[in-house]
Amino acid sequence: MTVTVSRRVQRVKPSPTLTVTARAARLKAEGKDVIGLGAGEPDFDTPAHIGQSGIDAIGSGFTRYTNVEGINDLKDAIIAKFARDNGIQYERSQILVSSGAKQTIYNLCMAVLDKDDEAIIPAPYWVSYPDMVLLADGQPVILTAGAAQGYKITPRQLAAAITPKTRLVLLNSPCNPSGAAYTRAELRALGEVLIDQPRIIIGTDDMYEKIYWGEEPFCSLLTAVPELYPRTVTINGVSKSYSMTGWRIGYCGAPKELVAAMATIQGQSTSNASSISQKAAVAALNGDQSCVARMNEAFKARHDFVVSALNALPGVSCLPGAGTFYAFADVSQAMAAVDCASDTDFAELLLTEAGVAVVPGSAFGTPGRIRLSFACSLETLKEALDRIAKTLARVGARGG
Repeated sequence: MTVTVSRRVQRVKPSPTLTVTARAARLKAEGKDVIGLGAGEPDFDTPAHIGQSGIDAIGSGFTRYTNVEGINDLKDAIIAKFARDNGIQYERSQILVSSGAKQTIYNLCMAVLDKDDEAIIPAPYWVSYPDMVLLADGQPVILTAGAAQGYKITPRQLAAAITPKTRLVLLNSPCNPSGAAYTRAELRALGEVLIDQPRIIIGTDDMYEKIYWGEEPFCSLLTAVPELYPRTVTINGVSKSYSMTGWRIGYCGAPKELVAAMATIQGQSTSNASSISQKAAVAALNGDQSCVARMNEAFKARHDFVVSALNALPGVSCLPGAGTFYAFADVSQAMAAVDCASDTDFAELLLTEAGVAVVPGSAFGTPGRIRLSFACSLETLKEALDRIAKTLARVGARGG
């Protein structure tokens, strides 16, 4: 008997980044020497004081259900963080804690999109945005921003894409995969396009806020355009900044009506985030932030090395990023030199010939690129880039 699944799930694909990571893990298990640069996961341990808070939560018996929206201690820590870092004021009714920012964004799509509503997504984009929109029966509208414009959309592009069906705009800064970050002036210019569009909800994904080294201070959308406060969902989490990926805590601040709708979706799917992880997140947000600065310093050093090494490869160019732990390299010329018809073929070549796993740029809506994660040691990165250089030279010399 053939088991059929819904048309909804047939419209989406598995996460390419998770697929690449899983394949690299399988090859390693088979004894292959593979360096995985696919996963966006810091190699640092969770800082000790944060981990201890989770242990203390278990020891004190804080292991039961909590409110769907999150415990008050964590809500208060999030409110303090938004005020301290972004100058945005929220109340407890405007905060939702989820099992990762991915769930937060999914909740948002499910809460605001009706069938055939359009969601504007700049490309390159995080791989899950379009598929989340499709799962909510919406239609992704992709705006491509190439290297010539720093991988950032313009106000003119945004204005031209808006139709009567536009319901949601998703912005990610600093951006996964490009590392590009919008300046305050650029956010202001985009915001002015949206001010006169009262039907449009804006989701701003600030997950990499703390992994940042731009020329001017990080700026969230509402910091630059406070007029959009009644329609903006400011999304963040502790996974990247505090090396807490497995703890699964994301959060947002938003108008209370939107938070209530998103909490309803969450309440009928997963309910509350882990009680233990919530306690650890309180320690992360309220505690000493020097651990964040130390990790950020290491990421910046890795960024500088990887970007320089990529630009030294024949047929490869890579813009420096303002944040995240990804490098997004244009490999279109290198693809031609080694006779690869697509970036997927090129990524396969690097995996099989060099033993280096990367994610093809087409997964992020920008073909002809690859994304490398530098969330691993500098020594590992040096070995990986050396392998890539030798492979391109060897394969290119034999004519593909």
